[in-house]
Amino acid sequence: MEWLQKLFTETDGVGHIVLLYAIVIAVGIFLGRMKIGGKKNGISLGVTFVLFAGIVAGHCGFTGTANVLTFVQDFGLILFVYCIGLQVGPGFVSSFKAGGVKMNLIALGIILLNVACCIILYFMIFYKGDAPEGENSQNLAMMVGVLCGAITNTPGLGAATEACSTVAANGGFGESVPVIANGYACAYPLGVVGIIAATIVIRYITGTSLKKEQEAIEQEKAANPHAIPHRMTVAARNPYLLGKTIYQVRQFLGRDFVCSRILQNGHVSIPNRHTILGDDDKLYITCAEADAEAIKAFIGPEEPVEWEEQDVPMVSKHILVTQPGINGKTLGELHFSSLHGVNVTRVRRGDMNLFAESNLRLQIGDRLVCVGPEDAVERVASKMGNSMKTLDHPNVAAIFIGIFIGIIFGAIPIALPGVPTPVKLGLAGGPLCIAIAIGAYGYKFKINAYTTTSANLMMREIGLALFLASVGIKAGANFVDTVANGDGLTYVWCGFIITVLPILIMGVVARKCLKLNYCTLMGLIAGSTTDPPALAFANQTAGNEAPAVGYSTVYPLSMFMRILTAQLIILLMCG
Repeated sequence: MEWLQKLFTETDGVGHIVLLYAIVIAVGIFLGRMKIGGKKNGISLGVTFVLFAGIVAGHCGFTGTANVLTFVQDFGLILFVYCIGLQVGPGFVSSFKAGGVKMNLIALGIILLNVACCIILYFMIFYKGDAPEGENSQNLAMMVGVLCGAITNTPGLGAATEACSTVAANGGFGESVPVIANGYACAYPLGVVGIIAATIVIRYITGTSLKKEQEAIEQEKAANPHAIPHRMTVAARNPYLLGKTIYQVRQFLGRDFVCSRILQNGHVSIPNRHTILGDDDKLYITCAEADAEAIKAFIGPEEPVEWEEQDVPMVSKHILVTQPGINGKTLGELHFSSLHGVNVTRVRRGDMNLFAESNLRLQIGDRLVCVGPEDAVERVASKMGNSMKTLDHPNVAAIFIGIFIGIIFGAIPIALPGVPTPVKLGLAGGPLCIAIAIGAYGYKFKINAYTTTSANLMMREIGLALFLASVGIKAGANFVDTVANGDGLTYVWCGFIITVLPILIMGVVARKCLKLNYCTLMGLIAGSTTDPPALAFANQTAGNEAPAVGYSTVYPLSMFMRILTAQLIILLMCG
């Protein structure tokens, strides 16, 4: 059995390293799925439990060579933050539209108050004017680890860990480098509980009635249908429109709509912008729900028509956009009706149904609902790609090109006034910024980094698991000493203050001063702390989609700011 003993004891062997990571990640994920407080309403730590499994393994003496652990840690971090950037990139700019500015300002307030609490607690408790060289910097770095754990933000921990390496290389910490993962581990459990608890406390402090907030959401939804697709058949009865083209009617009306079929003189055809209206023509129209009544009042009343029984066979088909050349083009640029005799009525993007307005910019992975003669629809499908097999194979080259550019971008030194050492975004900030840029504007440079949701989640989870396992294994040797003999308990209650106080302050301001709906606020708090368990609690409490809207609106900016602030505190104040 000597071979088995060597497999577990020879730390420089490849087999030992792979075995160690496999056990730590598998055990951590299994334990992370266990819910505290019941199967339905309980709270779980998720993949973050891999960190604690790694700490146990490190404490028991199972470790590997430092260079290998550091490489796996950094590679996992890069993969994780890059996939997050690709995920939030397409919505990063749009999150500031349609009321998103107010919600993002609230989230930014929570983030800045978190940072302020961290720094104030450091100066109150840990700062010593006569401390040996590097000790104050070490204490501040540990508080940044507590900050990341308090708001359950693992990417921030990764960015801060990488920043610590940069500062240590310049001698900023003296002889020893702080293991900030210990502070993270101390603060994380109460961070998960504290976010949800603070959300509940806000409800009682402000005297909020959950039932009234839910009713307000429903009333707002009914009053503001926005661009929900609506389909109807109207008869052209307005005498002033006879002899006018569909394009002219759309211009006169000032409302956007798509006419996918028209019944004229007993014959069905696919209209285009030049089709001339006749008396009592029947038009099958798709428009925004909010515009339906105006269109009927202008063109004519709604009348049912059995379109399937007409003399021209029409088909309605979902077409998948997989052709790279289509990425970033608007529907108006593609001229579906005039060139192909086909009308696009709706666009399905992820879980959203979008109205097919002419200035809507298409993305790889969109599904178009096309109506027209079967042969014409097939021609459009060929032009769009319509190949699920294409999407099943991620564009790995584009992903690693983006990572390559991101690492170079992160290594660029940025000189700041009053800071002796240039600041760098590093291995976390650089790839994150480039991934967000590619996700938002990659189509302008013909870059297609599309990945399916499942593929993105798989790469992200693998990167996160590798990073957490590496950090835990490296931190395990000193964790027990930190908690038992060091400042572990202080980190716990400091972390709880950092978690709860900013949420309570900004939550009350959002409810009392800005009159933000409580259902939306719950999602906003979860998004500002990038905490999925808090979102799950909010969704269950609200019973509608308002928390998800709040979460998705502030999540892109919050994730970016969490990573950036964690780095900047260490780079600017520990150097």
